[in-house]
Amino acid sequence: MSDQITSDAAWAAVLRRDKAFDGRFVTGVLTTGIYCRPSCAARHPKRDNVRFFATGAEARAHGLRPCKRCLPDDVGRDEAAVLAAIDEIKQAEGAVTLAELAEVTGYSPSHFQRVFTRHTGLSPAAYARALREERVREALSGVGSVTGAIYAAGYSAPSRFYDETKGRLGMAASAWVNGGKGATIHWAVVDTSLGEMLVAATDKGVCRLSFFEGEDELRARFPNADLVEGSDAFSSLLEEVVAAVEAPGDAPPGFGHIPLDVKGTAFQEACWKALRAIPAGETRTYAEIAAAAGNPKAVRAAGSANARNNVAVLIPCHRVIRTGGNLGGYAYGLDIKRELLKREGVE
Repeated sequence: MSDQITSDAAWAAVLRRDKAFDGRFVTGVLTTGIYCRPSCAARHPKRDNVRFFATGAEARAHGLRPCKRCLPDDVGRDEAAVLAAIDEIKQAEGAVTLAELAEVTGYSPSHFQRVFTRHTGLSPAAYARALREERVREALSGVGSVTGAIYAAGYSAPSRFYDETKGRLGMAASAWVNGGKGATIHWAVVDTSLGEMLVAATDKGVCRLSFFEGEDELRARFPNADLVEGSDAFSSLLEEVVAAVEAPGDAPPGFGHIPLDVKGTAFQEACWKALRAIPAGETRTYAEIAAAAGNPKAVRAAGSANARNNVAVLIPCHRVIRTGGNLGGYAYGLDIKRELLKREGVE
C-alpha cells in the first residue's frame, strides 16, 4: 500500500473509524468481497479477513466491489462537493439553505448534510454561522462600532447576531474591540509537577491555560477585563483542571467535563474539535488534523491552529506530531510535551 501507511496503522484507523484516512486507502474484506472507507460505520470485520488497497480501482482489480453504505469511490467527489458548498456559503450575501447547497452539488439534502458534516465536523448551517462570527471578529478589528461590525459581517440585524451567538461567544461582542471590557476573568498561578501553570476562566469556562505565565501575560491578552485572582467558585474549577493536567491519561475523552471559553476562526475551531477527539495515549499528525478539520491540504494552517490553542492540555495539542514520528514543536517546550505523552502511555 502506498502513502507510507503500514498495515498496522491502517487497521488502527479502521478500528477508530478515522475519517482523516478516507481517500488514502480502502479496506477490502475478502470474505464478503466488499471494500470500504476507513471510516465506514459498518461492523468491523475480523483482522485476518482484511486486506488494504491504495485505491478502489486496485480493490476492484482483485474482484472486490464498493460498499453501498459508505460509497468509498465517492471520496473525491465528496471533497469537491464540500469545497463547492463552502465557496457558495462564502459568496452568498445571506443565508444559504441546505436545499440550495444540495442543488449546487448534485446531492440530496439529507445525504449532503452527512457528507459535509463528515468532512468538516460541522453541519452546513453551523459552518455558515461560524463563518459569520469569524467575519464579525475581523470587522471588529477595523471599525469602532459593534453594530457596524455586525452589519459588515453580513447579519441582517444586530438581534440576529446575538440570537445566533448566544452561549458560544462567551464575552460580550464589545470585548473583542475593547480587550475584554465588561468581562470578569478569574485566574490563578499554581505549582504543578510540570512547572508553574496559569489558569484563567470567564463565567463560560477556561479561557487560558499556559505554563510559565502570570498576571502580566494575562493582562496583555485582556487589558480591559476585570481580572480577579481566585474565588471559591473558581477554586473548584481550578482543582479539576490541575487534576486533568497532572494525569491526562485518566481524564475523560476530550476533558468534556471541563467547560472552555475559546474563540477562533471556523477552521481553527474545527482543528481544536479534532484535537479534543484524539483519545489519550494516541497521537495524530498535522496532516491528519487538517483532514479531520475539512481541508487536507491545509497542513500549515493546522499547525498554526495548534500554536493558537489558548488552553494547553485541555485541548490536547501535545498529541500532534509530525509525519514520520518526530515530536514537532510545542509552545511550552518539548520536555513538557514528552512528559504529557509519557503520562498517557506514549513512549
